[in-house]
Amino acid sequence: MKRFLFATSLLAGALSTGAAPAQQSRAGDWTIEKRTQDTHCNASRGYKDKDDEDRDYVIVITYSDKAIVIVMIYDGWEWDKIGEILRADVGTDDADIMKKAKWEVMDKTTVRGIFEYDQSIMDRLSKAKRPALDFEDDEDDSIEMQIPRAGEALAALKFCEENRK
Repeated sequence: MKRFLFATSLLAGALSTGAAPAQQSRAGDWTIEKRTQDTHCNASRGYKDKDDEDRDYVIVITYSDKAIVIVMIYDGWEWDKIGEILRADVGTDDADIMKKAKWEVMDKTTVRGIFEYDQSIMDRLSKAKRPALDFEDDEDDSIEMQIPRAGEALAALKFCEENRK
């Protein structure tokens, strides 16, 4: 749960923690929230994967009319250089989203992608069950995450964003 809160704080651009959400709801096992210190709403989901040594996985998605931000946390990663820019193809179980997208290393287990807003990306994510990052020259760190009910979560995120204060 600590990683879950940490991921959402990354979206605000600061590593502060402990603030209570101003608005919060659920969509399946996703948390949709607008925290007081954040400008935009975010959707987050964390889980343990029993098929991967019970490792923690967290995904956080937020957007505005200018950008889509996706944060992925995986406790199997051991990135060395905070701030390093990695390149990865982004796809889902049934569609390619973008080639050689830029991902910034936030800490040893966290990467963040900031992309120009494109409705087709949101549409593909809403239909996805397993988004994937395929890092260039690094098969060991490539990853798929489970995002069941992503369509519901992104609809709730849109509602939050349209009604944020």
